[in-house]
Amino acid sequence: LHWRWLRQRQADRAAQSAAELAEAVRRVADELRTGAHPATALAGIDGDGRLAQAVLAPAAAAAQLGEDVPSVLTRQADAHPEVAHALRYVAAAWDVAERHGVPLAELLGCVQAELRWRLRHAAAVRADLAGPRATANVLTALPALGVLFGQLVGADPVDVLRGGVGQVLLVVGAGLTATGAAWSERILSRAVLR
Repeated sequence: LHWRWLRQRQADRAAQSAAELAEAVRRVADELRTGAHPATALAGIDGDGRLAQAVLAPAAAAAQLGEDVPSVLTRQADAHPEVAHALRYVAAAWDVAERHGVPLAELLGCVQAELRWRLRHAAAVRADLAGPRATANVLTALPALGVLFGQLVGADPVDVLRGGVGQVLLVVGAGLTATGAAWSERILSRAVLR
């Protein structure tokens, strides 16, 4: 249960970080559309979220100094795995704009639209998987509930589990329950885009 809670918390943080970055990319694209220089657009990170500020600050410094912004963004992707995919998109868009003269604002607008679509799709899939996830949770809890109900009706399964065979059955049952929980979580987690 603790492992599931940690994974859910990590997924929630990753979604929030991706949303922050998508909003920052939208802001940069909007500033570029109004005629701002790319270095100036990147430097306006004060209103962005904490993670967006952290990942875009080195790129803003590189842009101010005239250094290679895509390579800085790629290094930031390696340092921040929760938004690595999004940062690699931004780095690729920036690289295409620098190499081929494609308007950076349009490319970043497309990247932002892709990031927003991924966030909406992942949220929809998580909502669709709420039922199967609840079923997996109930199936995981059934062995413990079975022991509890057996104890309540007087069958005394706890006494059986104290014996030698009961100890073996308890270990095997706990192992199978943990394996089933991990397997169902793995199946359900693979349905969500990253």
